[in-house]
Amino acid sequence: MKLENDLGQDDIGRLVMRIALPSMLAQFVSVLYSIVDRMYIGHIAGVGDLALAGVGVCGPVVTMMGSVAFWVAIGGAPLMSLRMGEGREDEAGRILANCTLMLVVFAAGLLALAIPLRGPMLRFFGASEATYPFAEAYFTVYVGGTLFALLATGLNQFIIAQGFAKVAMKLVMLGAVLNIALDPVFIFGLGLGVRGAAAATVISQMASALGAVLFLRGGRALVRIDLGGYSLRLIRRVLVLGLTPFAIIAIDSVMIIAMNAVLQRYGGALEGDRLVTCATIAQSFMLVVTMPLGGITGGTQTVLAYNYGAMKMERVRQAQRRILMLCLGYVTVMFVLARAAGPLFVGLFTRDEEIAQLSFWAIRVCTLALLPLGVQYEWVDGFTALGQVRLSFALSFFRKMVYFLALFLLPAAFGARAAFYAEPISDTLGPAVTIIVHRMTMDKVLCRRMAMK
Repeated sequence: MKLENDLGQDDIGRLVMRIALPSMLAQFVSVLYSIVDRMYIGHIAGVGDLALAGVGVCGPVVTMMGSVAFWVAIGGAPLMSLRMGEGREDEAGRILANCTLMLVVFAAGLLALAIPLRGPMLRFFGASEATYPFAEAYFTVYVGGTLFALLATGLNQFIIAQGFAKVAMKLVMLGAVLNIALDPVFIFGLGLGVRGAAAATVISQMASALGAVLFLRGGRALVRIDLGGYSLRLIRRVLVLGLTPFAIIAIDSVMIIAMNAVLQRYGGALEGDRLVTCATIAQSFMLVVTMPLGGITGGTQTVLAYNYGAMKMERVRQAQRRILMLCLGYVTVMFVLARAAGPLFVGLFTRDEEIAQLSFWAIRVCTLALLPLGVQYEWVDGFTALGQVRLSFALSFFRKMVYFLALFLLPAAFGARAAFYAEPISDTLGPAVTIIVHRMTMDKVLCRRMAMK
């Protein structure tokens, strides 16, 4: 069978590009799920800005639920690649079977918790009296599709981990195209408003999930989804390995929730909802930065893990250098676009001139430290790919801790708008520590692995 990518033999430069670019594009396209929803919602006649703020409140809660898929996928997919590199295909199949089971069980548990708790949860996370009806309407419909969201996101990583990055990209694009096509029909044509936006997203995720299941059950997959071989010990191993990316995404969601709460508190009744709307737009731009960036580093974890498992350490080093250059190139482009095309981006969401100007300012502030952020993503995800969970978790936690300190201290001293500076501060200090730790430890990690021969 002809492989799309031979993880252990192909030229590293070409291999990294062939996996990183489709993974990056897949994540870029997946951003359209939220961007397109918010774009249409922001233009609902008469209530667009309030509806956008309401959906912005839902965003971090939805992302936190979705982070469970990454917990399973980023914990299981590199481990599966490592076992493939060792030539242990049976064990790789058991990993996929256990991870699929976990995705289904987690989806059922999240649905059972989210529906009865949605009211107090959304209010606690920043919904005001004016924005709550929109937040509740969107969230209720979206949560009904939790199973599809988790399967689409989680199983896609296992397709990439087998070298089929283009297949994974096509599945994400399938969902995105459906979402773009259905949004105006459901929101405006059927008059469903924010409920229509959520329904379009659920249907799109269902299509992507079904495609992923069919591929992993088909004959083309190197490792197929099969029933049986379930092991609590293996499940624990996957959850430990995936804890860092899960914590990163979950804490990112908490950061957005905290931002909304801080803006409401210090912005007051006059400015609170407007600032939350601006934060929603700025966070949408940051998704365009961080999700494709995570696609580069997350997708190429399989290259690092496979060659680490196969004891090919020079290929690991070469791959890390290539991935880092890709990350730096991408964030440089986004830094320029934030300043050159920021007003055009903001115009997709709002017609209010004051909100548009403030949102553009917020985007420029949040993107001040994009270059060091590119380093942070590669080194931390690189440690995770090699099984160095304690290092990656500590480095991620430090960056988040800096963010929270800045978020709560700056507005208290300088007012609500100062909260936006928490992002560049954490994106500077966090990567600085990560660079030091990487230089001190990476060679030792690779040498310890070689000593196991």
